[in-house]
Amino acid sequence: MNIGQLARQTGVPIDTIRFYERERVLPTPHRSANGYRHYGPADTQRLGFVRRAKELGFALDEIRGLLALSDARNADMASVRNAAQVKLELIQQRICELERVRDALRGLVDSCPGHGELGDCPIMSALAGAVD
Repeated sequence: MNIGQLARQTGVPIDTIRFYERERVLPTPHRSANGYRHYGPADTQRLGFVRRAKELGFALDEIRGLLALSDARNADMASVRNAAQVKLELIQQRICELERVRDALRGLVDSCPGHGELGDCPIMSALAGAVD
């Protein structure tokens, strides 16, 4: 299949497929006599793996690591579980940080009457670093 067919089949944009090739997440595809890229079932599977890993929050470097484990003949499940556990812990930390930011922003929004002089706005005061 060509790159357009691969993009349609996997739901990954053509530019992203080319980017993954440059970044060596996808192998360099075979080229036909006319220079078109040619992809096979293994490329479809690998691209699907990358897409699903991205959806789970894995960064490209992390995905490269998972793919290396997948490609290694002697890798075991513990390595994959460990990588997923590390990602899970990072996501939990991000959730805690986002909850802290949400609560702070909610407090600012709740303290602002939404009318009056801008100089009296508690949101602008907080952003400017003014102390209550």
